[in-house]
Amino acid sequence: MQKFVYLFGRERTDGSAELKALLGGKGANLAEMARIGIPVPPGFTITTEVCRFYYQNGERFPTGLEEEVRAGISFLEGETGRRFGDPENPLLVSVRSGAPVSMPGMMDTILNLGLNDAAVEGLARKITPRFAYDSYRRLIAMYGNVVLGFKDERGDPFDQLMQEFKREKEAKSDLDLSAEDLQELITRFKGYYQKQGKEFPQDPWEQLWGAIEAVFRSWNNERAITYRRRYRVPDDLGTAVNVQAMVFGNLNQRSGTGVAFTRDPATGENVLYGEYLLAAQGEDVVAGIRTPKPIAHLKEEMPEIYQQLLSIREKLERHYRDMQDLEFTIEDGKLYILQTRAGKRTGFAAVRIAVEMEREGLISKEEALLRIDPAEQVYQLLQPIFDPEEKRKAKVIAKGLAAGPGAATGKIVFFPDDAIEGAKEGPVVLVREETSPEDIGGMLASQAILTARGGLTSHAAVVARQEGKVAVVGCEALEIDYEARTVTAGEVTLREGDWISIDGFTGEVLAGKVRTIPSEVIQVLIERKKSPEEAPVYQVFAELMSWADEMRRLGVRANADKPDQAQVALAFGAEGIGLCRTEHMFFAEDRLPHMQRALIAKDPSERLEALKKLSGMQVDDFRGLLEVMDGKPVIIRLLDPPLHEFLPKPEEEEKIAQIASEFGVSPEELRARIEGLREMNPMLGHRGVRLGITHPDI
Repeated sequence: MQKFVYLFGRERTDGSAELKALLGGKGANLAEMARIGIPVPPGFTITTEVCRFYYQNGERFPTGLEEEVRAGISFLEGETGRRFGDPENPLLVSVRSGAPVSMPGMMDTILNLGLNDAAVEGLARKITPRFAYDSYRRLIAMYGNVVLGFKDERGDPFDQLMQEFKREKEAKSDLDLSAEDLQELITRFKGYYQKQGKEFPQDPWEQLWGAIEAVFRSWNNERAITYRRRYRVPDDLGTAVNVQAMVFGNLNQRSGTGVAFTRDPATGENVLYGEYLLAAQGEDVVAGIRTPKPIAHLKEEMPEIYQQLLSIREKLERHYRDMQDLEFTIEDGKLYILQTRAGKRTGFAAVRIAVEMEREGLISKEEALLRIDPAEQVYQLLQPIFDPEEKRKAKVIAKGLAAGPGAATGKIVFFPDDAIEGAKEGPVVLVREETSPEDIGGMLASQAILTARGGLTSHAAVVARQEGKVAVVGCEALEIDYEARTVTAGEVTLREGDWISIDGFTGEVLAGKVRTIPSEVIQVLIERKKSPEEAPVYQVFAELMSWADEMRRLGVRANADKPDQAQVALAFGAEGIGLCRTEHMFFAEDRLPHMQRALIAKDPSERLEALKKLSGMQVDDFRGLLEVMDGKPVIIRLLDPPLHEFLPKPEEEEKIAQIASEFGVSPEELRARIEGLREMNPMLGHRGVRLGITHPDI
């Protein structure tokens, strides 16, 4: 019989990391962590096969799933000593998505599921009233947004109600609200349901099935589809659903939640990196609702937990042999790991981590090379940085957390759709209070992302690092007014369309345009302005490239048409020129008129005169190229474009008239000549060696 549900916990674990396609990345890693003794709250995973069945069968669940889910809940009751739906000692669960391919923030999560009006009172008596009502208001908001779809392009209605309520109560943060305040807030949240013609379900089983179905539906939400297109993730993989016993980061001041990376995902440095919040739940950190503290502070606040995290970090890195991104919760002084996955990282970090893990003996040189994407990650190492002189003159208006390295300048936009439109005209910088997964299109279109809230593990930071975007987050000095379309920092107010510059290395935000200069790698290899010894980024790059040279069996030759291009190719290790395109020499501004004369002239001597001038120029070009290549092979392609490309298009009447008068022919004659040379098939025709036979003079 087909198995739909896989359990994981202290007593029994069905899955493992090998079952990623079936259990999704999160479910497979939770099972794997349970196997190797990492403290993981017990749970079960509904497989990706159920998701595929759901979409292939008119959004129905397979027969037998309900019995397996009930058995899964019964397993959790045994592991935790709590009962699902019990008003005195309720088992609460989280319901999360987990696709086989990591899609951070693209699908949905619900926490504290199983609470209702009766259970919240039991929880208040068992633990504390404030904790119980705080957990309940979170469930009501998440359920409304995720299952019933109340959150839309206008934003999160419950967050808006919360902000209004805090203003009324003159509360700076959620923590300033009392248990009585939270009860009042719950009444307002339920009132919002009623305005929408809905009720919050009191039956925990109804909540659970609503949440499971909502997670499967979120596989096909707009942001998940955009993400899959961007990363070429197949649409038919489906997502798994993870149902896990809740552990509470919002229980008391000895509780908390955080996100950590086993190395710095921006620079690759081998340090524990991340953030946490005390008395908070996991979504608070990732959603950027409160700006968290750097993980190093945990060493002072909870030294034992910090030491535990360090040893778990080492255990996970040795086990997975890659940098990990962890979510953790501390419940009343006890640490739990809720997730691990390979961490998203910048190109800088990817190269450094691969090189250093090889030095540490965790991976081989071959593995290190295969982990690097040359088009995306090595490319980032070649990106420009701000000119230090220009930057010193610019006005720093604010400073946030450096989340995505690089230097970017662009015009301010406040909304994702405007970023997509504005990017067609020139570079834009997306400025937001915080980003959410719905903003992905605008983020991809922007040169840089700047947020007022959120930390180094917030949505904006994760997407920026993955995309190689410059990003500064948690810039609390910024006041953003979406209606007026302005951003204010201290005395300075900038409007939509004003220029702004973002330094993703330092976290600085500068008013106006700041000039950029080439990266460290370019400064060492091409400009020779820096020595390798003073360029750490170049050193890591050079080591990786030397391994590539050791391993490869292919020779590498470059495309280059000019001596300066050949120089760059050699500096980066090319062993010759595989393609030198002669037509690029003829299209140059000072040469095109001679080429046109050779094609149009009726008088053979006039044509020869034009070709003689071109010939001299070509000799100089080839001499320069061959001198730079110094005996290395250079392959020169014969003239390849159709000849009509050297002349104006038939509709360019002004150009035709101008060239006709310069060459002493009528516009009609020139038009006839253009028509005579026109070719339809771009792969065949009168060019290359055939042109050489019919026009030996060319």
